Amino acid sequence: MSGHSKWHNIQQKKGKTDAARARVFTKIGKELMVAAKDNPNIDTNSKLKDVVAKAKAANMPMDNITRAIKKAAGELEGMNYEEITYEGYGPGGPAFIVEALTDNKNRTAATVRHAFDKVGGNLGTTGSVTFMFNRKGQIILERSEELDVEQLELLAIEAGAQDIITDEETVEIITEPEDYNAVSEALAAAGFECSESAIAMVPNLYSAVDLETAPKIQKLIDLLEEDDDISEIYHNTEFPEGFEG
Repeated sequence: MSGHSKWHNIQQKKGKTDAARARVFTKIGKELMVAAKDNPNIDTNSKLKDVVAKAKAANMPMDNITRAIKKAAGELEGMNYEEITYEGYGPGGPAFIVEALTDNKNRTAATVRHAFDKVGGNLGTTGSVTFMFNRKGQIILERSEELDVEQLELLAIEAGAQDIITDEETVEIITEPEDYNAVSEALAAAGFECSESAIAMVPNLYSAVDLETAPKIQKLIDLLEEDDDISEIYHNTEFPEGFEG
């Protein structure tokens, strides 16, 4: 049930700017509004429940979460966002899935295409890369002297975890999407605090790049992250040893 977490390394490369970006709450706020659009009741809307868990894992204030849900319910004025997914290949061949929430599809499409073109990547058709990913629940905890890894693993398995991947810095818990909330809630009830938690597109195969190509991949990620319309970026790049981003 343990091993080296390639996906966590990918997330760290992807998330390098995430930790510092001030726009993270804005992006999650859009996700909350879309998830709550047809049903703002967290008890009966599993998608909304998943996004709320993601917001809490990102330390989003409860006032922000409540405000976004109220906007979706029409209690407060808000924009109407659409969900759009783009697929493509970065320089050197890694697969990308880019999820967007936008009020202007033409604007967002132009931004995404420009980002891929600028680094020598290319957009693909729907379904061109999704076979390289599986949708999974992903919960990451940072290792520390206080973290009882054995207790954590036993609790996660009992709650329905599919896999547990450990390395020197983290414990990564993988679940099926339908088991994600049960595992998240069990860990929270036991007092475990996660550093990242969401339902994500996890690669089932990886594409290695060399030191010359790696900065181009990172540039593509950074360009996409700068756009408030982009909510999530998934890719299967295996960065080379020594690349710092």
